[in-house]
Amino acid sequence: MNPEASPGPAQPAEPARPGARLRRGQRRDAIVRGAIRAFARTGYAATSLDDVAAEAAISRALLYRHFESKEDLYRAALGDIHGRIRAATRPSGDFAPERIEAFIRVAQADPDGFRLLFRHAAREPEFREFTDTLRAHMTAAAQHAMRSFMPDESQRRWAAGLLPATIIEAIIAWLDAGAPDPDRAPDAIRAMQRGIIAAIRGAPAVSPPSRTR
Repeated sequence: MNPEASPGPAQPAEPARPGARLRRGQRRDAIVRGAIRAFARTGYAATSLDDVAAEAAISRALLYRHFESKEDLYRAALGDIHGRIRAATRPSGDFAPERIEAFIRVAQADPDGFRLLFRHAAREPEFREFTDTLRAHMTAAAQHAMRSFMPDESQRRWAAGLLPATIIEAIIAWLDAGAPDPDRAPDAIRAMQRGIIAAIRGAPAVSPPSRTR
């Protein structure tokens, strides 16, 4: 995976503490983190700026010093998690095991952000470009990776279109279940990938040699 989008900080900022004096950049990051938590609960339409201000432990007036509108703030929140996924997965353009692991680590570190991007923004036409861009890069990476063993183009397009959705939904379901057994989660998701590819090819799923850790 090698998604491209507007840059975001590599690591989530610490939540603001009531009464804490922060530099402007730190304050902005803290507001974005509060916005991610607030928007992840109810999505864009049902979340007010008062909700975000309360989550970030600031006044609405202070929030407006950093963001001109709710849309501006929402795009900043989506760009933040999008940028962290991009930073975590950029070193490779394929579906190598370490890329899946990196994707899961971002979700585990910020489940609110992951749900916001793939559960809420994906259903909001005015904001879904953040999600669509990631899915498009994941699909292109899957098609490229399968060229060597799936020569049929129609089968390859089918599998490549299904794999990103399976990975994303598997991670969301894993988060919703409490993120159990995180060390095995990447292997479980890769097993799902192999099963999908095998089913589309009409061949039995074969596990690759186990990796030494």
